[in-house]
Amino acid sequence: MGFTTRWYRIPRPQTFLYLMSLRTGTELITLSLLLNKVSGFYGLLALLTGLHLSPLQLSMYIYSLVALAVTVLLASHIRTQSPFHCLALACFYILDSVINAAYTAAFGITWFLVISQHNSDASGNKAPGPGGSTIDEISGFTSPQYNVSHVDVALAPDQGVSPGYEAVAIGRPGFSTTASEPSLGHGVLQPESFSSIITICALWAIRVYFVLVIMSYSRLVLRQHIAATSRANTALHTGSKSTAMAENPFSPHFAEGRGWKGKLGRFMVALGRTYWLGSGEGDEAWMNNAQSSRRREEGLASPIPGVVERERRRRSGTGPPPPMPPLQAGQYLRVQDATDGR
Repeated sequence: MGFTTRWYRIPRPQTFLYLMSLRTGTELITLSLLLNKVSGFYGLLALLTGLHLSPLQLSMYIYSLVALAVTVLLASHIRTQSPFHCLALACFYILDSVINAAYTAAFGITWFLVISQHNSDASGNKAPGPGGSTIDEISGFTSPQYNVSHVDVALAPDQGVSPGYEAVAIGRPGFSTTASEPSLGHGVLQPESFSSIITICALWAIRVYFVLVIMSYSRLVLRQHIAATSRANTALHTGSKSTAMAENPFSPHFAEGRGWKGKLGRFMVALGRTYWLGSGEGDEAWMNNAQSSRRREEGLASPIPGVVERERRRRSGTGPPPPMPPLQAGQYLRVQDATDGR
């Protein structure tokens, strides 16, 4: 059962590309997200040039501007390690990935339909799919009068001039690549479509890895905050009702759980409670290493092990008994020898 649980568990990277810390990786990923969303400005500026945009394309550019503003608001809290903002950044990046996947699927289908149309007998008609007309205009297709895949040049004597010749081009239709009507399957089977599919799959594999890195960093920040503010303050899971779940830092009795931020924080944690608050193999050692690295970066001294152990035992009730009260004036301590009772 344990092996099966680890097999289906969401991967939790501990470094970024095995070269950098998770915080550095999250900053680089957020920077790439900012550069990607800036394209919304250029898309809206294209309207000033008279370019026609479909409603789907216009909605994508407007969403890019909204996503740019949200990313700028959350990116500044990566270094401060605010649990609410880091968790919000992870949830927003997941949501943005889902929305981008929907746009990519819609425009990808339209692109394959446009390719299929230009390789079919219906070439010259209106391009199918959402935004097909815009893609057809800027894709570089010339919409020829005749759709041929092979041209033969035949030489024949010119009339009236004995030594002259005229060239006649005879087109042959490509039976293997044309179709009567454009379709998605026909567009995917075109030779140039395979490279597009491979590129899209490779980019989305990288995007999935970026999602895992941001989620892992947000989880680390959240659990460090839990360890620092827990009521027990000795372990991640001692302040929770369940030993398998850490204490929710956005509970109403915490400072982070007050107001609309607390409600939103509890909602985001509820979306993946097992991932954010559940125990995992190596979590304690990983968090201790991260805290040690942070103390070294900030120039802080490491706590004294003996003091930490005594404080932990005192809080858990397993420490030595309290000392005897001091003797008042006129009192004395009587020590009875064990041999007096004989």
